[in-house]
Amino acid sequence: MMSIRDLSQKNERRLTGCAACVVRLLLVTANLFPCFGLVLWGQTSPSPPSDADQSWTVTRESHIENELPIRTLETHVRNGSRTLDKQSLQRLGSDGHFEEYQNIEKETLQVNSTTVQTITRIFGRDGGGAKALLLTREEETQMLPDGSRTVRVESAPDSDGRPHLTRREITETKKINAGMEVTKATVMLPSTSGDLAPAMQIEERRHHTGNKTEFKETIQLLDGGREWQVNEVRQGTITQEDNGRSTEERVYRLDYEGKLSEFSRIVSTESESPAGEKQNTVNIYSVDMLGVPRDGTLHLVERVTSTEATAPSGQQTAVQKLEEPNPGDPAAGLRVTALISDKVSSGPSGAQATGTVRVRNGSGKFEVMSVDTAKSDNIHAIQVKMRPSGKP
Repeated sequence: MMSIRDLSQKNERRLTGCAACVVRLLLVTANLFPCFGLVLWGQTSPSPPSDADQSWTVTRESHIENELPIRTLETHVRNGSRTLDKQSLQRLGSDGHFEEYQNIEKETLQVNSTTVQTITRIFGRDGGGAKALLLTREEETQMLPDGSRTVRVESAPDSDGRPHLTRREITETKKINAGMEVTKATVMLPSTSGDLAPAMQIEERRHHTGNKTEFKETIQLLDGGREWQVNEVRQGTITQEDNGRSTEERVYRLDYEGKLSEFSRIVSTESESPAGEKQNTVNIYSVDMLGVPRDGTLHLVERVTSTEATAPSGQQTAVQKLEEPNPGDPAAGLRVTALISDKVSSGPSGAQATGTVRVRNGSGKFEVMSVDTAKSDNIHAIQVKMRPSGKP
């Protein structure tokens, strides 16, 4: 429901604007939770595209400018109602060999026709280089006659190595009637006493009428007096069309006066041609714009245009273009700051993919910032996928 953007700093001498931060986010999330580019089925879904494709392996390498190469080895094994996904992240060591620095293991169990359990374990390395558990995430989802209920629990070892609860989230979705659906979530975090206590409440209402869906999400946090206070509201509409859909979302946040005011607006359109080519455009407006002081109005601060197509030969391609204002001349409008392209081809031995990120440098020219390659022994293990435009 909520997303946390980890915008890391990049080489300011060579890169300008926010392109480096956005591209960096895409590269980092692609390894764990891919949203665009080389989507690995074993990471995003407990089930493969076909029951016949029950196991595969994927080898992936990322070469990022001014950083050591990163290799990711993945395996996906499905046996009956149990699925096991393993991911090994490796970086190039000083001796020229790749060495592990993180492992992720995800086990999914279909308990019965209505219940699914998932356990994810993240391992790092301790001071001596030995494998050490960093985080455990347990999740159980039950389908109910009028909706669903999901409980997520996270724990991490304390100083003595014993598991210590760090987060608990309970999400319940109920269908009020044929056109109304309500989802409520409570997030519990450690309190001053060390016990878990409610820290956030999220409620989302969706109303379906014909080809239109209206949604409203309200996020509440505890204030200093331990009273619930609305901190953010997201509301908008999704309209289904003959060959796609359009979405408009407005975000309201507390301003300096403690009142809810419009902070941003996201407008997206998605369409598909008769030939099967998909196109997606996302425009983001915000009250904050680099190089311009707040004036109480929304400014266009980012546009992402994506296309996805499959050739008669079966080769899949996806291209994404990022446009942002020039901080030195924001009145000049948007300019292209990053280009991302992905290609996936398959054959008798499996699938191969290549992804390239090019970023505008200080002189205005585009240079390759990263190259990402992947190889799998299963043609269904790698797919290109545009970033979804439904509810940003």
